Amino acid sequence: MPRSDNLTGALLMMGSMAAFTFNDAMIKSLSGQISLFQVMFLRGVLTTAMVAVIAWRTGALRRRLPRVDRWPVFWRMVGEVGSAYFFVTALFHMPIANISAIMQALPLTITLAAALFLGEPVGWKRMSAIVAGFVGVMLIVRPGTEGFTVYSVYGLAAVAMVTLRDLATRRLSRDVPSMQVTLITSACIMVFFGLATVPQGWAPVDGRAALLIGGAAVMIIGGYLFSIMVMRVGEISFVAPFRYTSLIWALILGWVVFGDWPQMITLVGAGIVVASGVFTLYREARISRRARAARQKELSLGPRPR
Repeated sequence: MPRSDNLTGALLMMGSMAAFTFNDAMIKSLSGQISLFQVMFLRGVLTTAMVAVIAWRTGALRRRLPRVDRWPVFWRMVGEVGSAYFFVTALFHMPIANISAIMQALPLTITLAAALFLGEPVGWKRMSAIVAGFVGVMLIVRPGTEGFTVYSVYGLAAVAMVTLRDLATRRLSRDVPSMQVTLITSACIMVFFGLATVPQGWAPVDGRAALLIGGAAVMIIGGYLFSIMVMRVGEISFVAPFRYTSLIWALILGWVVFGDWPQMITLVGAGIVVASGVFTLYREARISRRARAARQKELSLGPRPR
């Protein structure tokens, strides 16, 4: 029996989330052996080289970046570099499931930011889901308690930086090749972390570290390619909720690889965040379907007589 587009899209989304989470686990495994800046620089070198080959093969390097897209690309780069720094710093010092649970708030923060800065409408139902999701985030980070550290703030800062990145991405014109933007961003991350390694010096890289860094680079590219393929098959409203499978992978890897298991209150908070995000995605899909139906109806009626 042939596989449906929705099932294919769901499998690709789960593959993308698995790849990104395995990358996180590989990077976290290097904590204490190699500095954060050196790890990110070395991964950046490999990632940039692989992205450059893909961009060249797809013809993305032959097109110039339009002038109107330069500022969005700049702010996207700022968001990407900032999110990489804050996320990996938190990842080095927090259980992988905890930081992954915090990052699940992204659909909520992006929806809220789009309403505040881009003027996109958000009804009371989605706003209620956003408020509930932020309550879930507070249960995860628990400010004022013994488990709250500066790295919890770093996790929240990573969410803010990714939100900035995604808002800037929405401002890009359709003429900009995705691989061209990815190459620019990857190269900037490589340069930023490369410069940051200068004052710290260079730690030796043994075979295990080299394999982990190489594996992380492959996982990053795989996750990105899967995420692009997701956009070409299936319905977004069906496929998007499968992004939350990254939390399942984070729980499994955190337990098996690092021996960490979140406290019950963290799991409750994560459940609230995921439920709020799924509801937000569902409402956005319904609104999009209504808008498309209204446009099709208007086109079918034709122009009104004067």
